[in-house]
Amino acid sequence: MKTQSTWREFLANIEADVTLHSPASVEEIEKAESSLDVSLPDELKSLLQESNGIDGSYGLGLIWNIERIAKDNLFFRQFSDYKDLYMPFDHLLFFADAGNGDQFAFTILNGKTQKSDVYVWNHEDDSRHWVAPSLDVYFEWWQSGKLKI
Repeated sequence: MKTQSTWREFLANIEADVTLHSPASVEEIEKAESSLDVSLPDELKSLLQESNGIDGSYGLGLIWNIERIAKDNLFFRQFSDYKDLYMPFDHLLFFADAGNGDQFAFTILNGKTQKSDVYVWNHEDDSRHWVAPSLDVYFEWWQSGKLKI
C-alpha cells in the first residue's frame, strides 16, 4: 500500500512513464459523485486532486479524468443495447481502460466503494476478475508487467 507520500512522488518512485494533469477540484469530484450516486474511494479522490487523470504510454488512460469517469459510467449503466448483452454495471465504478476494450473498476455496494480492490471487466465475455488489492498496487503491477489481462 502507498505510504503518505503524494501520488506524484509515488509514481516517480516506481518509475512510471506517465503524463500527469492539473488537479480536479473538489467541486468537480462532488458533481461526478452526485451524477453517479456513488462515493468515490478516498484513494481515487486524492489522486484526482493531484492529477485529473493519468495517461500512460501512447495516451493509455491509466486513470481517466473525473469527467470521463462520470460520462463513461453513466453510459454503461444507461445504454439500452447493453442491457441485452451484459450483466448490469451498477455495481462497478470504471476508472481506467486497458486499451483493448477491457476496463478497470472498483466495486460498489450500497452506494459506496467499500473496498480498495481493483477488478477488470472483460468486454468480450462480460467476466469480471480481481486484478489488484489497491490503486497503488494496480499502478505497480501495471508498470512492472505483473498485471496481465
